[in-house]
Amino acid sequence: MKTDLPLSEEDAHTYAGWFKALADPTRVRLLHLLAGEDRAMSVGEIVARAEVGQSTVSHHLKILAEVRFVLAEKQGTSTLYTVNHTCLTVFPRAVRAILGEEAPADGC
Repeated sequence: MKTDLPLSEEDAHTYAGWFKALADPTRVRLLHLLAGEDRAMSVGEIVARAEVGQSTVSHHLKILAEVRFVLAEKQGTSTLYTVNHTCLTVFPRAVRAILGEEAPADGC
């Protein structure tokens, strides 16, 4: 069933940022790794598991953190990263909102 609710400029911008963040296979793999571990991981741990260089991992984590798909928590000199399940579960609602099947998803 189609909804008559318009997609605001702000929602369209937010959703475009989410899609852009997922448009890189390395970022998708990093999310998959973090989700599979289901715990906070340091960049060093992620680098060892992802077999991608440290600067590349840091770059991609920064992008994922900007759209809040991952959460970063400082602990001393390290930063630990976890998947933000709330944001990722909202993502399918955004797709349905774009299709006009549901009201726009709340941001994360």
